Parts: sequence; structure tokens; C-alpha cells
Amino acid sequence: MTFRIAIVQPISHRPGEDERNVADAVAAVEHAAHEGAHFICFPETYPGPWRMPATFDPITAMAEAAATHGVHVVFGTIEPIDRKAASAYNLIVMAYPDGRAPAKYRRTHPNGPWIYTGGTAWEFQYVPGDEFPVFDTVHGKIGLAMCSEVYMPEVTRALALRGAELIFMPAGNDKKRLWATWRTLLWARSIENLAIVVSTQNLFSHAERGLAMVASPEEILFESTAAGMAVVDVSLDRVRYLRATRDEVGSADTCAAKQGLLGPQWQRPDLYEHFFPRPVREAAE
Repeated sequence: MTFRIAIVQPISHRPGEDERNVADAVAAVEHAAHEGAHFICFPETYPGPWRMPATFDPITAMAEAAATHGVHVVFGTIEPIDRKAASAYNLIVMAYPDGRAPAKYRRTHPNGPWIYTGGTAWEFQYVPGDEFPVFDTVHGKIGLAMCSEVYMPEVTRALALRGAELIFMPAGNDKKRLWATWRTLLWARSIENLAIVVSTQNLFSHAERGLAMVASPEEILFESTAAGMAVVDVSLDRVRYLRATRDEVGSADTCAAKQGLLGPQWQRPDLYEHFFPRPVREAAE
């Protein structure tokens, strides 16, 4: 069974004017719905806000747009914690087509708060979350992550082990010298987790290089460096086949990714504590 994902790589309004992104995003939801999209993916922190104190909250407008047009909408914002301390969680949110309360993922990696201070875009004291929720939809089980968490394979693995088949991993802005490794890792996260991985980013001008992608374990289905919206037809049938079957002699003749990577043929939960050894506690005197 196929369904359709719209990937939006917008020309974003910069911090200070970022509330204008909300109207643009709502219009993009309408456009994507008319193109038959079932999911719409926007970048990290789009439509915003980018800074504390937060001057607007886009969740209600985005949830209403999702319900009005009958689509799932994945977007970014921040969740204020302490206005005086300028602290906040960074969120990826998924609004549902039936109007239920949106799903939320609070970025977990890296440790804060350095990553969102001192630059020209974000400015808030980031506090990491500590949960890896996955969400059921009629099309499949969804995982949410974001941006440079692509460099932390534990994040998408945690989602995949919880059943996520489609992982949205929107990113922030121009990757500069990180672009090539970032692109490689997006596909790697798909390959190693036998999942569809979707990403996009903000552009502040057409001179910047984007990184929008839909990756499956066996091939990259779509990628673009340009601003705009693309609609991609995807299916989870192959993902489910690769997860449900075993790697055998001759598998490489028919499969471009290793089968069964999330199952007992490959997984060694008994070794998990050895992956990250911790100091042995000294006996109390």
C-alpha cells in the first residue's frame, strides 16, 4: 500500500520575523493536501519560534490546518520551560488529520544547552528530553527525531526498536561543510534500521544549499538541494519484508539491504550494557 509524503524545503523568515512562517506553512499544508499528500514534513523549528522568550505558538494553527485538510503535519517549534532562564525544549510535532492532540518529541541529544546559543538563528537555553515515543497512524508507526541527532545512531535505533517504520528527522539550516556526511548518515540511519527516513531543512535564501531527502533502506527515493515542495509516493511493504525475513546465503541477489537487522538473527540485547561500559561502583566501607 502506497501513501504520499510532501517534503517542504521553504525559504524561511529569519528570527524576528519568524511568525510570518505560520501563514506560509498553513498555505503549504493546503497545497500539499491538494496534491494528495498524507504526510507533510517541514524543517526543524519551522514555523518557529527560534528564540526565547517565545512570542507565538504555532501548534494550534498547524493542528487546525492538519484537521481541515485531513493530513498528518510534521513541524518544528520550541516548548518554553522558564521564561526568565530562557530555557526550552526543542520539539518536533506531528499534527493528526482527525484533530486529536498532536504527537511531540523533545530532542534528546546532545547534552544542552550550548547547541542553540551564540549563533545568528536560534537563541535559547536548550534542555534535552529523555523519551523516544513512537506513534501509530493508519499508514504505519511513526518515529520523530531531528537535525544533528542523525550523528547519534542510538536515537533512530531506539525508535526502530520501538517499532517505528517511518522516521521523520527534519533539520535546521544550511549544513555547510557537514553536508556530505549529513547526507550519508541520513541514508545510513535508514539502512541500519530498515526504515524510511525523511528530512528537510530551512533555507534563508536561494543561494543556500538544502538537504531534503526521502531514503529507503535500498535506495534514496528523493533528494533536493533547492527550495520548494516535492511529493513522493512511498510504501512500507518492502521495509516490513526486510524486517520480517532473515539474511541468508544468496540474499544479496534480491536484497540491497541486510534483512532482519532488528530481530534475533542480529540483535544481542545481552550485550547492550557492554556497548557503553560504566565504572564499577566501589563497595561501601
